[in-house]
Amino acid sequence: MPAQTQKTNVPALVLEGGGFRGMFTAGVLDVLQERGLTGFSSIWGVSAGAINGSNFRSRQIGRTMRDILAFRDDRRFMSLWSFATTGDIAGADFMYGEVQDRLDPCDIETFNESETPFYAVVSDVTFGTPDYLPVRSYPEDLVKVRASASLPTVSRVVEIDGHRYLDGGTTDSIPFETAMGLPGAREVEGHIPAERALVVLTRDRDYVRGDGSEAIALKSHRYDAYPYYLEALRTRGERYNAQREHLWELEREGRCLVIAPEGPVTVGSSTRDGESLLTLYVAGRRQAEARLAEIDAFLCADC
Repeated sequence: MPAQTQKTNVPALVLEGGGFRGMFTAGVLDVLQERGLTGFSSIWGVSAGAINGSNFRSRQIGRTMRDILAFRDDRRFMSLWSFATTGDIAGADFMYGEVQDRLDPCDIETFNESETPFYAVVSDVTFGTPDYLPVRSYPEDLVKVRASASLPTVSRVVEIDGHRYLDGGTTDSIPFETAMGLPGAREVEGHIPAERALVVLTRDRDYVRGDGSEAIALKSHRYDAYPYYLEALRTRGERYNAQREHLWELEREGRCLVIAPEGPVTVGSSTRDGESLLTLYVAGRRQAEARLAEIDAFLCADC
């Protein structure tokens, strides 16, 4: 793979997924927006991170938090009923239609006017590899965010331009390596890699991933026709843990600034308890507020 030569010293913003654990990320991003700390060279979102990134690009403070709290008990939002009736545990028509267009509309004008490149990370089911889809304008590109957040086993495959996509976390859970153009990472057409990255995680620093939901996906036999994707499912935990070790190395070198929950996150990917969800959001806000000076210095290294 050719080495990247041109780079920017303006940090990239990298957002991990995790379903409703994204409430932590929402708290962090809302504080950054309130303080005007929005000068990133690019935004990279995986699954729930892509949803958070979308609201960050449209400058809608509080939107992720209020939508999860407002609709968490609505069976059209995320439920077994939705899965049984639509094939998606997270109701695509409701989330990306009813909420997006009417109940809590996205500020499409602000989103489309933004000059900050935004990428939704997806997994190509045929090849078992990550893809980084540029999300340039709404509503046309909203399907790319949906694809990034379509969990294996409980979501339908999303087809875009002849490719079959599911949740990006399976193949690249924390895409700082691609955002920074590091050796071995995929080169994304038109993207100028960043020398540095602000990375928001939804798991604490001591977390070690096991088989998790991938074991369920493998046992379901839904993807037996896609051997490369099966391999990606089998190896996700190992790759994820190694990726985090690489992230800590870059943090020690000063090339990444990592914001993560202080302790184990008990909120699951579809927790409905409003108090727990709000507490996690507040935890994200407190982390960002406590590190404002550090974040500001990181973003303005050459100011």
